[in-house]
Amino acid sequence: MGKDGYIHPGSRETIGNDEGGLSQGPPFSFERCSDRVSHGAAQPFWLVAGSGNTRNASFAPLHRRAKAAYLNRHPYETPLKAFDPLESPSDPEHEAPPERPPETPREPILTLPPALTAYVLLIAVIHLRVLLPPDWENWTVDVFGFIPKRYDSTLLNVDFPGGDGAKVWTFVTYSLLHANLSHIGFNVLWLLPFGSALARRFGAVRFFLFMAVTAVAGALAHLLTHEHAVAPMIGASASVSGTMAAAIRFAFVQGSFLSFNRGDAEAASRVPALSLSRALRNPRVLGFLAVWFGVNLIFGIGSIAIGADGASVAWQAHIGGFFAGLVLFSLFDPVPRQRSDAAGALSNPPQ
Repeated sequence: MGKDGYIHPGSRETIGNDEGGLSQGPPFSFERCSDRVSHGAAQPFWLVAGSGNTRNASFAPLHRRAKAAYLNRHPYETPLKAFDPLESPSDPEHEAPPERPPETPREPILTLPPALTAYVLLIAVIHLRVLLPPDWENWTVDVFGFIPKRYDSTLLNVDFPGGDGAKVWTFVTYSLLHANLSHIGFNVLWLLPFGSALARRFGAVRFFLFMAVTAVAGALAHLLTHEHAVAPMIGASASVSGTMAAAIRFAFVQGSFLSFNRGDAEAASRVPALSLSRALRNPRVLGFLAVWFGVNLIFGIGSIAIGADGASVAWQAHIGGFFAGLVLFSLFDPVPRQRSDAAGALSNPPQ
């Protein structure tokens, strides 16, 4: 070290513990680090790691406290951040709490589209006719139920309640009447999965029109097989069968409500449908058809009754409504089919 208190080139000066005993680290010496300007002249100094123990060495380039802080710093300690006067100091008491990620909305267990809800409520309200006196209740069935004998041309001067108007409206109105609560419950049970998907896909107007058309098809099938029957036919089973047939045109497509990889209810009801020919080659559709026709044949051949009233099942009307829904689906479907047959991208079973 020179007389001017600075370390000059070529000199080696070590320093260990200084006077104040501030540093407790290992001894080290200095060699050139920067230029110090004093009295207008640059004076270089050096910092070199070394050994030695010079107790009263001068350490003018560094302040004692800065040196002590440097020597006593923990080797794994995070360096202090420089103070920025433009940055507001952090106050834990006034800091805004960390934002939580938005919670995923929970989908209700059972959601019905408005069109299907209105249809079920209409059936329920009409069923309040059972509260009427017996004569009035029977009159409503005769006027709004479907009676094949009403269309028998061999009958002359035989009047049925409702007159000629009943020959028209009963093709549809019979589907809104039910024998008992179990009859309603059975139909609504099948409407929940298939009718919901169809109502979302068609919209209210198309859905109600579709239910009417399939009811007419069921009445025609019942008329052809029961031409001289006097017993009125009631119930929405033909329309329900039609919704099941229409729904299987898209139910097994990937992303739909009966596929393995389905989306939300709205997206599941809007997937492109299969063409009729492709649907009839789909193994899952064919399996569904086999089960559906088998169950209806069991009800028909076995003459199984529904409910405590012992009303028989008009299974021919079921088949009429089913065929109408399967074949006429494309006339009501607002979702275009893709030419690439992506509509036929059938759901793949889980690997």
